Amino acid sequence: MNIYKDALQIERFQALIAICATIPGYILTVYMIDHIGRVKIQAIGFFFMAVSLFAIAKVNMNGDHPNLFIILYGFSFFFSNVGPNTTTFIVPAELFPARFRATCHGISGAVGKVGAIIGLIGYVWASRDGCRLC
Repeated sequence: MNIYKDALQIERFQALIAICATIPGYILTVYMIDHIGRVKIQAIGFFFMAVSLFAIAKVNMNGDHPNLFIILYGFSFFFSNVGPNTTTFIVPAELFPARFRATCHGISGAVGKVGAIIGLIGYVWASRDGCRLC
């Protein structure tokens, strides 16, 4: 048993799942974004990503269905790329004027990362023992 070979085998499998789910998601978004609209396709992606993650939580409670778990995991990747992942980069590029596009796109990305950090710190704070809000 070689830990490096095992890790490489697991990584190949995870990359295969990601490739099989993300590339079709991008292709579908490129085809549908002008027909459905940016906001609607983002909302659809968030909704079905939430449904996929709730289904993963339900399936993973017992751990009896590993194949279903993998399929739902692929769906969550697919729907994250159908809406939020793709439109996050398209909307700011179309929204800001050409002269300020790079700067505003960078500021927009930075604010999103700060929001993620605040959410993570807030979750850790709220989930600790002795939290008054819980």
